[in-house]
Amino acid sequence: MRIVRTAAALRDALAPARAAGRTTGLVPTMGAFHAGHRALMEAARERCDVVVVSLFVNPTQFGPGEDLAAYPRDEDRDAAIAAGEGVDLLFVPPAAEIYPDGFATTVRVRGPLTETLEGAARGPGHFDGVTTVVARLFALTRPDVAFFGAKDAQQALVVHQMTQDLGLGMEIDVRPTVREPDGLAASSRNAHLSAEDRVRALALPRGIAAARAALAAGERDPAQVAAHARAAMAEHDVAPEYLAIVSPDDLSPLAEIDGDVLVAVAARIGPTRLIDNDRIDPARLGQEQSRPVNRAAATR
Repeated sequence: MRIVRTAAALRDALAPARAAGRTTGLVPTMGAFHAGHRALMEAARERCDVVVVSLFVNPTQFGPGEDLAAYPRDEDRDAAIAAGEGVDLLFVPPAAEIYPDGFATTVRVRGPLTETLEGAARGPGHFDGVTTVVARLFALTRPDVAFFGAKDAQQALVVHQMTQDLGLGMEIDVRPTVREPDGLAASSRNAHLSAEDRVRALALPRGIAAARAALAAGERDPAQVAAHARAAMAEHDVAPEYLAIVSPDDLSPLAEIDGDVLVAVAARIGPTRLIDNDRIDPARLGQEQSRPVNRAAATR
């Protein structure tokens, strides 16, 4: 595996593969690799000839008072993990390489996809930062396929919208959420949880499981499904920042449940903010356990 730190070095490293018509897969990350990142790298290795992983803690998607300074960073550890997963290129740029002097462009997706859930909670600048850095990484890497995790379902929808609107041409492959044995979604921010807060963090998957159980019992009122989820979270002394039952395609609110739904939740566990979600098909619940599962549809 090669580590490259500049746009020029990245282009030079990819040129021979591109000239030979080999496919390139990109896994954009902010580092602090966990099982979810490894699953994306494995998927990229299976599907593409050349695998690029970017490691860049993007300052423009953090708002005032958020955890930019505290975000976990360990390049040596991450590099070892990436090498172990067969990654070809690890792109670790400094901020000045992504946002050079004179950089004056923002890529913005307007509308409900960026104004609800995380957009409402973190402010409009959050997704502006996400789409701008992803567009920049796409421009530098020119991947055939880019891999994202379903835990960030809203982000995946926003990136897909941007890709379609701009005609960028690459496929967005969204892979299932990877969970710990007790159901907690894998996240870089889990490293910040104290032992006590690690237990309380189970409120998020247990809330989703309660929503699933309500749907399995025949409840089709979104407000009632959400009430069951909030009650389950309250048992862990956790109140959600938001808990929404929405369309999995465009995040629009539902008056009645008559198909697949996305149960999305965010909560602060001590000083750490976590998110989670699951896409649930009520018609299939008789075939599944009433708990979140590692499932997500690929977005193209």
